[in-house]
Amino acid sequence: MQVDRAVVLAAGLGTRLKWLTRHCPKALVEVADQPMIAHVLRQLVSQGVRDVAVNAHYHADQLIQALGDGSRFGLRIHISHEDVLLDSGGGVATALPVLPGTGLFAVHNVDVLADVDLSRLAAFCPSGGGCLALVENPSHRPQGDFDLAGHRIVRTRKKEHRYTYAGVAVFDALAFESYSQGDIFPLMTVLQSLIDRELLFGVVHRGGWLDIGRPRDLIRARKLIGGAG
Repeated sequence: MQVDRAVVLAAGLGTRLKWLTRHCPKALVEVADQPMIAHVLRQLVSQGVRDVAVNAHYHADQLIQALGDGSRFGLRIHISHEDVLLDSGGGVATALPVLPGTGLFAVHNVDVLADVDLSRLAAFCPSGGGCLALVENPSHRPQGDFDLAGHRIVRTRKKEHRYTYAGVAVFDALAFESYSQGDIFPLMTVLQSLIDRELLFGVVHRGGWLDIGRPRDLIRARKLIGGAG
C-alpha cells in the first residue's frame, strides 16, 4: 500500500544542536553538503510521496526560500506556518488540512534520516489509527517508549520499555479528526488515545536509522554519509 502524502515536522528551535541553529532552522543544517530536510524529502519521494506539508516557525523565511515549491525534489511542498510553536501533535493537526487528499499520510521528523518502508507501516495501519516505526532503544534513550503485543503497541507504567519511536509513522487522517488547527499538544497525546483504543500498531525497523538532533549524532551522520565532519 503506497503512501503519497506526508507531514515533515521542521518547526522546532533546534536547541539541542546549540550553535549550529543560532542563525538558521534545524532543517537546513547540512549533512553531506545537503540540508537534512533534503535527505528526508528525497527518501519520501523514493517511496512514492508526492505532496509534503512542512511546518515552519523558527527562521521560517529561510526554510520557505530553500524549499521553494518542491519541484527540485520531485514533489509539491505545502507550508504550514506556525506563529507560535504548536508542539509535535499540534504541528501535525495544523499541517494536515494543508495537504491535498484523504486517508493515509506519513509523519517524518526532520532530524531523522532513515530508510523506513512506509508501505509496510501502511499495511499495519488500522482504520482511524496509526502505525509507528520503532527501533531498539538507542544509547541516548535507554528507557524507551513502548512495548509490542504482536504488532499492537502497548505502554505500561514501568520505567523502561523495549522500543523507541523512530520518528517516522503512518496515520489514518481520522486519527486527528478531533484535534483543531492551532491547538498546542504533543504527538504523545494522540498516540496515547490510540493506544487506549487499541488503534496504534508498530513495526520494528532494523535498517538505516540516524537521529541527528544532537551535535555528536550530527557529526557521526556526517562521517557515515560523507561531507564535512
